[in-house]
Amino acid sequence: MYRRIVQAILTDISNGIYPVGSRLPAERDLTERFKVSRPTIREAMIALEMQGLVEARKGSGVFVLASSNVEVDEALDIGAFEITEARRLLEGEVAAVAATEIDEAQLAELRSLLAEMAVEDSVVAEKADRRFHIAIAEATGNAVIIAAVTDFWDMRFRSPLAREVLLKAGSLGTENRMAEHGRILRALEARSPVDARNAMRDHLTRVIDHLLDVTETEAVERARAETDQRRRALARRTV
Repeated sequence: MYRRIVQAILTDISNGIYPVGSRLPAERDLTERFKVSRPTIREAMIALEMQGLVEARKGSGVFVLASSNVEVDEALDIGAFEITEARRLLEGEVAAVAATEIDEAQLAELRSLLAEMAVEDSVVAEKADRRFHIAIAEATGNAVIIAAVTDFWDMRFRSPLAREVLLKAGSLGTENRMAEHGRILRALEARSPVDARNAMRDHLTRVIDHLLDVTETEAVERARAETDQRRRALARRTV
């Protein structure tokens, strides 16, 4: 869906509706125009920014930088918001089924993985997070479900657009990661499909909210400003 919005805005830029240097409409106005959610608009803005056609400016909005390249870059592929929304729909039901099928050995693995998520090594924590979700899918005993959950997880890094958003977002933080996955685990231990479904959906809703927070125009600009400041400091030290 974000591609449709990107193409419409690119057409408007090409037709002079939004000339170079002008500001695009506010996010609220774009959601009303295209009848889509904030995540979809946010994904479209990031896609335009990745192509060098717009720039987000702190406290001012999104401005047009160029009028060329009026076709959607197919390499951008699926975005992080779309993937996470799909995961929320699928994995909520997966957790509900797993709650009725999971055995003690599988619960023991989840406990071990939860402990690994608490380590300071982000690579180890990320691998444990991935394995946690796939292990829940495995508890259903359904090979198609296992493949779907695995593919949704790995799709986040195959798509340049999703990868760009995730790099900006970083992680939820150890405290949030542990609390949310801990709630999922407790629901599975209680063999409660309703609680497991709600815990998983709440976790992935929190992920979407986090992505929205960190991709706000001001948040992106703040990160850029901090990066520029570090670069200048490094340059001074190497002179």
